[in-house]
Amino acid sequence: MIKNTKKTIIAHRGASGYLPEHTLPAKTMAYAMHPDFLEQDLVLSKDDIPIVIHDIYLDNITNVAEKFPNKVRNDNRFYVIDFTYNELLQLNVTERFDVKTDNAIFKNRFPLWKSHFKLHSLQDEIELIQGLNKSTGNNIGIYPEIKDPYFHNKAGKDISRIVLKILSDYGYKTKKDNCILQCFDAIELKRIRIELKSELFLVQLIEFKENEKHLKEYATYADGLGPWYKLILKGKDKQGHWQTTSLVKEAHKLGLVVHAYTFRADDLGVFSSFDELLEIGFNTLKLDGVFTDFPDKAVSFLKNYQLFLAPLPI
Repeated sequence: MIKNTKKTIIAHRGASGYLPEHTLPAKTMAYAMHPDFLEQDLVLSKDDIPIVIHDIYLDNITNVAEKFPNKVRNDNRFYVIDFTYNELLQLNVTERFDVKTDNAIFKNRFPLWKSHFKLHSLQDEIELIQGLNKSTGNNIGIYPEIKDPYFHNKAGKDISRIVLKILSDYGYKTKKDNCILQCFDAIELKRIRIELKSELFLVQLIEFKENEKHLKEYATYADGLGPWYKLILKGKDKQGHWQTTSLVKEAHKLGLVVHAYTFRADDLGVFSSFDELLEIGFNTLKLDGVFTDFPDKAVSFLKNYQLFLAPLPI
């Protein structure tokens, strides 16, 4: 039985296990599944509009190569930053695919190039979520990520400042507001807190084991940690029990919550079921929350363990 009752479910790129990631239909579907937060990865357009998209590239989820073949760079990639917002709206979006083989990354998800999906701005998504909060009486939060700030800075664009201004305009200013801001770039996240004076709840994303050495530094400006869950698992002992690193324990000592990524029902690895993976996450790893492509399954799992879903304790 899970002991800690305050757990957070974050819809990773929306209901991305069922519909093309980061599309408004995927976000609407995720909203109806009642997670605590919906995630927004953010990349700037040429005219400085934050676009909700996972990568700085366009070619692995859109028909950009067909629509704008002359905009390809020397590395044979198409970059969001080279397109105006109006140009981006002309593209069709599909499930993530391999640009070399044109095959879907997750073969059993929504069929490639079926139906009609589009890119959208951060403002569009916030208005959708806030509108649904009003019409349903729910209070689901947003969980934006600043993507590749160094890349943007090299292009003369201050993505963090632009995003913070939009968040503030929509009422997301402090830790009391239902917004968590995340970033992999530690220098940039620290800048957001200190130079840009953000009072939002900040989460430092990490993807390498070496990052564990910097927990005390992260705690000086961040409120939470976002590790890849496989960083915390060390394997099983002779009795078959999962062994873990001290990452979550040390983070909790420093007052940091831990939201791990990414829990996928169609990418289980050594686990026999999604429920087993979630139980390992919450019981063994002692996570405070999870990012998942299948928010309905994670919400159902917690309900089956007679847990109430609550916003992140502040």
